[in-house]
Amino acid sequence: MPLYVVTGGAGFIGSHLVEELLRRGETVRVADDFSSGLRENVPAGVEVIDGDLSNPAIADRAIAGADYVLHQAAIPSVARSIDDPLRSHRANVDGSLQVLLAARKHRVKRLVYAGSSSAYGDSPTLPKREDMPAAPKSPYALQKFVAEQYCRLFTQLYGLETVTIRYFNVFGSRQQASSPYSGVISLFIKALAADTQPIILGNGAQTRDFTYVANVVDGVLRACTAPEASGEVINVATGGRVSLLQLLDTLNLVMGTAMAPEFKGLRLGDVRDSQADIQKAQKLLGYTPIVGFEEGLRRTVAWYRTTRQHDKNIQP
Repeated sequence: MPLYVVTGGAGFIGSHLVEELLRRGETVRVADDFSSGLRENVPAGVEVIDGDLSNPAIADRAIAGADYVLHQAAIPSVARSIDDPLRSHRANVDGSLQVLLAARKHRVKRLVYAGSSSAYGDSPTLPKREDMPAAPKSPYALQKFVAEQYCRLFTQLYGLETVTIRYFNVFGSRQQASSPYSGVISLFIKALAADTQPIILGNGAQTRDFTYVANVVDGVLRACTAPEASGEVINVATGGRVSLLQLLDTLNLVMGTAMAPEFKGLRLGDVRDSQADIQKAQKLLGYTPIVGFEEGLRRTVAWYRTTRQHDKNIQP
């Protein structure tokens, strides 16, 4: 039976990948330093390598024996990368390079890397296609792009099969709302549930291709074995876009609230609009979104309510 290693497997997206792999009966190992991931996100009985993947010895232990590596480990925050670019670089670039080196050494069948739509920058061209030039606006965006270029080179130079899946504003259960660096959906839900005004940075007209986490999990797992995907960069999203004001209106509807936002200044490094062209994913992966935007919001709100994350006195 093949062994799947999920780096960052205690985090938001990583833990969903672990959950789905286990549901399919696969063998899974998690590698995480738990700097942001939660131990309770890792199911009992799953092997865990606890440590910093930028340490070559930790990366080697994590990858040894793996057939497939789903490299999710990162500090996924534009704001944190601006505040502390060195620490962000260590996690996002140095850690990724060590994982690639270990994957080459241990002859992994394929590594699937968690790329980011932030690589596209603020180009007004929509939707974003994989052949568009990169134009990062933050250290985080640059770091994610550098790591995906390392993946491409390891495929070209060393024959290590890699696939980069570029994520677009992923949301869903287990996305923490206790930090200002969290995704806007989790922050909005927390605010509405606590009867406080959600904060919108800017005028709220900026748009995002909000993608429920089950869609990303489906795309990533398809990328493990898709015959023509090796060496490719592939968008996985919904192919649509929703403004922050539309997002708030929909959440008010789903949650039965009627809260107006508080507007504040734009955050450095943010892009104006984001929307994925998903034709390449459809062609190479056979991918199509399986959960729509509003249904994803309903599932996410239900999870927050079930886990009592709406209680402002309880940290998620």
